[in-house]
Amino acid sequence: MKTSTKRLAVLVLASALTALFSSGCGTVHGFGHDVEKVGDHIEHASR
Repeated sequence: MKTSTKRLAVLVLASALTALFSSGCGTVHGFGHDVEKVGDHIEHASR
């Protein structure tokens, strides 16, 4: 694969991941709430 094709593939992948994660949380504050919920579930499961 050419270098320019590799760069384009990495750029497209990074853009897709960024869009996926930012659309799920909306804001950094929303991301904090998501992480907190995951922590609560882990804590509850360990009891």
